[in-house]
Amino acid sequence: MMSGLNKRKVKVFLLFLVCSFLAWFLSNLSESYESRADFSLNYRNLPDTLLLGNNGINSIETKLKTSGFQFLYFKLNAKEIDLDLSKAIYRDGKYLLTEDALKKQIERQLSQNISLIDLDRNQLFVDLYQVASKEISVKPRLDIQFQQNYILDGHPTITPEKVLVKGPMSEIDTLEHIYTAKLELANVSSDFSKDVLLVFPKNMANSIFSVNRVNVEGRVAKFSEKVYEVPIQVTNYPEGYLVKTFPNSVSVLCKATINQLKIISTKDFEVIADYKQLNNSDGNVLFLELTKKPDRTHGVRLLENKVDFVLEQK
Repeated sequence: MMSGLNKRKVKVFLLFLVCSFLAWFLSNLSESYESRADFSLNYRNLPDTLLLGNNGINSIETKLKTSGFQFLYFKLNAKEIDLDLSKAIYRDGKYLLTEDALKKQIERQLSQNISLIDLDRNQLFVDLYQVASKEISVKPRLDIQFQQNYILDGHPTITPEKVLVKGPMSEIDTLEHIYTAKLELANVSSDFSKDVLLVFPKNMANSIFSVNRVNVEGRVAKFSEKVYEVPIQVTNYPEGYLVKTFPNSVSVLCKATINQLKIISTKDFEVIADYKQLNNSDGNVLFLELTKKPDRTHGVRLLENKVDFVLEQK
């Protein structure tokens, strides 16, 4: 019986001991202390003419005055500070944030119950370097298989059609365009819109691009074919003579959308037979050349490329 009583006393004693320790611990945490805390640095607002190098300082040590609860929180959670690089100054060939600028930026991001006492440095050197910038065009790489009698109506639309690249002049001065990854589509019979990654050139480790993907959009239309009889025009024949061709017109096959074919006429084509190109070995034959065709067609060709002729004196 005495043994059970002793056990209860021990348990009560331990409970009071734990409660006393917790009370003491919480009391101490509520008091203010001066101690050091490390903050990770996030660089923001990089000026357009500068790039951030790979050798920058990633953390800063501070001396703070705050409650023990706050220091305990710092121990358990990652702490980050954003630094505005638009406040950096250029001095003696280097970019830096002064101690005053550092303190102001850090203090703005600390809670009201935290006082910044000191920093581990009186200035922060930032690994920045001057860069040039230019806009370059985007060129799509397409591998599109259409259903029968369907075709791409016009050129694809790229958004954005140009991207900004920033880097050392030695890297970007000869760069004029950038290609997309290959867009492969099969059995296409309707309009399409796809986001496609850009393929960045090699050996440009110090350059950055404004975007890493673009949107490629294309209009797809059903097409048909129509044959037009176009008059043949003979040029550069001898003065005082006339040239008659047999026949005097030629068939031209035009491939276009149905709506386009409705507005195309023979006046939109021009076929020339240049007498100067006559080769005696060809006999009385002139070769034909299509010198004019309507816009926004998807294929135009002569069904005959030569014609017989006679030369008559006026």
